Amino acid sequence: MIELHVVLILMIICAIVAMEIKDLLSSVIALGAVGIGLTVEFLLLRAPDLAITQLVVEILSVIILIRATVGVKVPQENIKMRLGYFIFALVFVAVFLFFSKRAVAQLPSFGDPMMKIGSLYNSLALSKAGAANIVSSVILDFRAYDTLGEATVLFTAVIGVLTVLRASGRKK
Repeated sequence: MIELHVVLILMIICAIVAMEIKDLLSSVIALGAVGIGLTVEFLLLRAPDLAITQLVVEILSVIILIRATVGVKVPQENIKMRLGYFIFALVFVAVFLFFSKRAVAQLPSFGDPMMKIGSLYNSLALSKAGAANIVSSVILDFRAYDTLGEATVLFTAVIGVLTVLRASGRKK
């Protein structure tokens, strides 16, 4: 459990670095570190399918952002800190922490099964779906929309990378 907190703290530090650093390319790299941290969090929480999807999308989006930021000069502006913005930020953080505490309090204790639907999938795989393979039954029958969504995310990421990395013009 302590690993989750360490990775979360590192993600927060990288996010702050990404916002505060002056160099745009370094900011993109720090943002990529946040995404890799999220991948590690998914692995620690035993969700390898989400970790794989997050890793692929993170790598492709960092490639796109690096390609878009190399050689770009961004004018620096200094934003003055106003008291109203500071108070708004404090109120927002307080409300966020309040609702986060209420949401976490409603989670089951660590180690208790959160999802009891797995036994339902096992019992209905043959009778409802007609599939002898339970994994195929769950992926294609019971969770088809989720699988379609994951495939759409991966397809969109690949198309985005191919669009950015293609030649800028066609020769006649």
